[in-house]
Amino acid sequence: MRLATIMGWLVVAAGFYFGLSYLLDGDGAASGFGIVDPTGYYVVKGVRDLAYALTALILLLLGHRRALGWVVLADSIIPIGDCVAVMTHGGTVGYALAVHGSAAVLVLFTAALLLRETAPERSPATPAR
Repeated sequence: MRLATIMGWLVVAAGFYFGLSYLLDGDGAASGFGIVDPTGYYVVKGVRDLAYALTALILLLLGHRRALGWVVLADSIIPIGDCVAVMTHGGTVGYALAVHGSAAVLVLFTAALLLRETAPERSPATPAR
């Protein structure tokens, strides 16, 4: 297996590990993260959202629309998770659905549009002389 592939799998595994750590043992993960002041988590959320936007931008600029569709679909878990977090941690259901639920619907709609796209038809190749 190529080193780049191994490193790619490590990036995936790390993302799952850290994400699940926060969901399953938030206090332990938070102390391991090193932020004592809870307002530091605003930075974490901001960085997460910027990373998602940059990933989407790179795929869009490179013309990898189908891959972008899959990434957008996978990342729809972000607004869905945010919606659940608001509803289960003191926010109102109405606000959670209006803000994060509507974002989830738009993200899922965008993913569906991207994944349903067909490749543009190419003109026949010019015969070699």
